[in-house]
Amino acid sequence: MRLVLLILSLIGATLLGGCAKSYPPPDATTYSALIAPYRLDSGDRLRVVVFGQADLSSTYLIDQAGYISMPLIGAVAARGRSAQQLEGEIAGKLKSGRFVRDPDVSVEVDRYRPFFIMGEVTSAGQYPYVTGMTVQTAVAIAGGFTPRAQKSDVDVTRQVNGKVTTVRLLPTQPVMPGDTVNVRERFF
Repeated sequence: MRLVLLILSLIGATLLGGCAKSYPPPDATTYSALIAPYRLDSGDRLRVVVFGQADLSSTYLIDQAGYISMPLIGAVAARGRSAQQLEGEIAGKLKSGRFVRDPDVSVEVDRYRPFFIMGEVTSAGQYPYVTGMTVQTAVAIAGGFTPRAQKSDVDVTRQVNGKVTTVRLLPTQPVMPGDTVNVRERFF
């Protein structure tokens, strides 16, 4: 009788294990995006300094189309570029337009675009991104887990190389600006 119960228990556990949705392991592209230079996108606010040119130095918001608009040179594409790439683009436009002879440009992110958190957290919503944020700090910002929350890992949806992808992350793994964090409900 014990043997029959043991066999039935093993079969049941195997069947239940097959019901759980399992994401494929994150691909190399997803993780390489985490260590690559930060890519600018709509909603980021940039501090642009053109040394020796106070009228050009200011903060600029990347609009929905992915551009910043600067005096003299107009719209400059920022979406998908790193801060260093944008520095080169701005310097090139200033030099080619003969506005500044030898432009020295610095670009840094003044404020990152927000992240979003939903599911089994106390206060789901949109929050400002903090540099170095992990899943655990994102949950803490949203007021912590609810009693029904799956605490061992969460689903994070992000855009990687123009493609929206969902990965399952541990509490110690990084959250990026623009990510959507979904804390699932546990089964038991």
